[in-house]
Amino acid sequence: MSPGGTGPRFYRTYRSRGPGRVPFRVKIATSDLYIRADRDLGREARAILREVRGQIEAHIARHPAFATALEPLDPPPGDLPAVVAAMYAAGRGAGVGPMAAVAGAVAGEVGRRLRELTGEVVVENGGDVYLDLREPAVVGLYAGRSPFTGRVGIRVEPGRTPLGVCTSSGRVGPSLSYGAADAATALCPDPALADAVATAMGNRVRGPGDLEPAVEWALGIPGIQGALAVAGDRLAAAGEIEIARVGDPPGAPAEP
Repeated sequence: MSPGGTGPRFYRTYRSRGPGRVPFRVKIATSDLYIRADRDLGREARAILREVRGQIEAHIARHPAFATALEPLDPPPGDLPAVVAAMYAAGRGAGVGPMAAVAGAVAGEVGRRLRELTGEVVVENGGDVYLDLREPAVVGLYAGRSPFTGRVGIRVEPGRTPLGVCTSSGRVGPSLSYGAADAATALCPDPALADAVATAMGNRVRGPGDLEPAVEWALGIPGIQGALAVAGDRLAAAGEIEIARVGDPPGAPAEP
């Protein structure tokens, strides 16, 4: 899961603000998406988000364990909505329950469908980001009180997208984590898997000595292209990941 929740999401101000990217926000219940595209597609995004949330909620109503399992579940027989199937597969890939992938899966499903309507799209959902770009972008790192917050980011080139950049934290936000990482970030073309792996990677970090083993573990998951983990003033990163400097963080800025 990711450092989201329902409070002020000031880390959104660290996202790349590229030319021609129109920002808009879509919120339904606990889902709060910050989106950039060629134009305002808020109406279309809201309709997609409502449909995707409905599919997940309907599946939970039929299979309550889907919402509470902390270990992988086998999917039931029959056809499943794409977002639900992605969550089952991501949980199996990372060794966690399917809901560990929910934010990334929702961002990915909304982003992929919006991409059919626009030349470029970025969808952020509680710190989990789906990018399909025409121009480079830097996804800023928010790691709570770590000195890396707002100063370090991940540069994403258009040729690497579609891409999920998903972050979990044991110190930021309400999501369940058994670790103490300030941030654990995974990069994967499948944002659901990136989200689940970020959660599992964060669970492995209890202190600075766990950073490198956690990152190496994440890179061992098929499909994961890069990984980064932060604990205090220590950072470990490996794989296909380009670290960029994004400048000094502002002081508790308001939501965009």
